[in-house]
Amino acid sequence: MIESVFTIGGVLIVISIILGLIILKATPKSAYLAYAPGAILFAGGLVLLLLASIMEKTVIMGAGLGGWGMACLFAAAFGFIVTSTADAFAQEA
Repeated sequence: MIESVFTIGGVLIVISIILGLIILKATPKSAYLAYAPGAILFAGGLVLLLLASIMEKTVIMGAGLGGWGMACLFAAAFGFIVTSTADAFAQEA
């Protein structure tokens, strides 16, 4: 089960970073839209963790709802770090 969570988290990290960087290049420097993929993953992770505590055991692709929630939160954290670093380097001095 832990391998599934790591794999799901890794895939979500790549998707979050790619979407964040694409949106960062497509929007003006003063916009915060590039952080939306990370915010969506963060909110989704919290919802999945909440559902894991309410619902009975539900397994999707080898990981339960709690595993999906942890993978989403993990991906959101790394996505925010990479996107904010790229945004800081993109700002003009």
